[in-house]
Amino acid sequence: MIRSARTALLQLWLPVLLISLWWFLSVGSTSLYFPALSDILDAVGRLWLFEHAVSDLLPSMRNMLTGFVLAVAIGVTLGLILGSLPRLLDAIEPELEFARALPAVAILPIAILVLGLGDNMRVFVITLGAVWPVLLNTTAAVRGIDPTVRDVESAFGIDRVSRYLRIRLPAALPQILSGARISLYISIALLVISEMQGAGQGIGHFILASQRDYAVVDMWSGVIVLGVIGYLLQLAFRAGEAALLRNYPPQRTGK
Repeated sequence: MIRSARTALLQLWLPVLLISLWWFLSVGSTSLYFPALSDILDAVGRLWLFEHAVSDLLPSMRNMLTGFVLAVAIGVTLGLILGSLPRLLDAIEPELEFARALPAVAILPIAILVLGLGDNMRVFVITLGAVWPVLLNTTAAVRGIDPTVRDVESAFGIDRVSRYLRIRLPAALPQILSGARISLYISIALLVISEMQGAGQGIGHFILASQRDYAVVDMWSGVIVLGVIGYLLQLAFRAGEAALLRNYPPQRTGK
């Protein structure tokens, strides 16, 4: 309990300090661009507890989580295959490097032309941008498995599916989760960017529309809600990560 309290204090002292400074320095502020924190928090309660939580926040979270899950599934599947087949990886490595070097934001205009301005376009952009950390980490982890393990697989005649799902996937899991954590942050950023292009709803659309209408307090409320959602998603991911890696040796899961 004492250790948990110390960890909480280490994590919370700086946010509490910054929020307190923002509160006291912005009291009575008449600036259009930097309104008082009290006004922003009032807007958060007024806008995001009911109306915009349903019309903007829920669709955004659905698209982001769909793209993130697809990115993890595709990245793990391809990573297991490429890591197990080094010759195939060497053959397509130039194409992979070319595709990885293209920012997902640069693909956004093409995605709009091909897929339109609907949710499918946003999910596609999120998946395309978030797949690379998982794919690269999975490939590297599988390639780094001790050759003795592969010899044991062959000696016992383990079928290919069991090799992937029961041996290589668990061995690569810590590194896969490290890549998935990065993909989660990328998914949130790409969600906002994709919703700023022709969307009629979503938190990114709300922030951009508020900025264009000079509703600065509302704009700041959207930014704060987005930051809180990102922090909560990070806590949920870390809890799931700890549950999945609870039986792994500490040296395998150290951050």
